[in-house]
Amino acid sequence: MNNDKHNILLVEDSTDLGYLLSEYLRMKNFKISWFADGESALKNLETVKYDLAILDITMPGMDGFALAEQIKERFPELPFLFLTARSLKVDVLKGFYIGAVDYLKKPIDEEELVIRIENLLSRMVVRTTAGEKATIFKIGRYTFNVINQELMFENEALHLTTKESELLHYLVVRKNKLCSHKDILIKLWGANDYFNKKSLNVFITRLRKYLEMDDNLSIDNIHGQGFILRQ
Repeated sequence: MNNDKHNILLVEDSTDLGYLLSEYLRMKNFKISWFADGESALKNLETVKYDLAILDITMPGMDGFALAEQIKERFPELPFLFLTARSLKVDVLKGFYIGAVDYLKKPIDEEELVIRIENLLSRMVVRTTAGEKATIFKIGRYTFNVINQELMFENEALHLTTKESELLHYLVVRKNKLCSHKDILIKLWGANDYFNKKSLNVFITRLRKYLEMDDNLSIDNIHGQGFILRQ
């Protein structure tokens, strides 16, 4: 992967870990901006565009969860992952519920982090090249713009997160066909495991809510197999 085009936001209050990760990622040719608190990171986001945010959870003042909520509300196009020493299932599920695309537990293996980042960016970043046009789908009474990550209903626009857009796109191009849990998880999450499956269920719930204004649309759960977007 050509990492020098990817700009990464790191928010980590530990001076030692923040320095270590930022230097290691720079060595791997990523562009890194490191902030020790959520408030400074949010202020920077107003002027700088990033491809991915890496957020520590346990920070004084604004913790990682609160920061992620602000990012989701104000910069919904920015995907984020969590770094944390917490290992409780409820914390992991909360992170995915907020919208995290991944969750890494401390102590961090730097090589694993780089591989995770590369895999995430390769799946998430939708790039346009010369001659390409934005992909637009009609879904019942909705219009879905993949490039803009935008779902339109009449004159109202809903801006999707990267993961929401990826999942809706996956379902739309396979409309009225069964999409297995395994295929979705490997394609969009990179692994078919328990926590990713829980995250998938959270995102399915969100998409159902977004599409609820058209009674002719549904995302049906086929028990033990997967989901079908029906129109």
